[in-house]
Amino acid sequence: MRSERGWAGVICCFVLFIVVCLYLLLNVRGAFRASGHPELGLLFFAIPGAVASFFSANQRVFLPLVGAILATPVCLVVMRVWVFSERSLWQEVAWLFSAVFWCALGALCFLFISMLIEAKRGRD
Repeated sequence: MRSERGWAGVICCFVLFIVVCLYLLLNVRGAFRASGHPELGLLFFAIPGAVASFFSANQRVFLPLVGAILATPVCLVVMRVWVFSERSLWQEVAWLFSAVFWCALGALCFLFISMLIEAKRGRD
């Protein structure tokens, strides 16, 4: 059962990472650019990390990170083949590495909040 929950966390992060990437590339691209802050969309990558951390039994940070790293080449291929981009390959790679960072940060935030809740229950 433990290994199945681990894979659930990796698969969940893999799928959600790709969904967030596609959402940002196709739907919201102009909204953040018009506001003057084009990279605010990277904050949405914390969501797959937090959700995948919830589904991971142990290693609540490592498994979402593996899912994000596995999804990165898929997103890069989608960005280069199907979506017209004015950025260079290296800029897109740097953007995806930033997305992996925010995904891991989302997993860390979920771990921190769950530890706080667990500590509060322990005192009561």
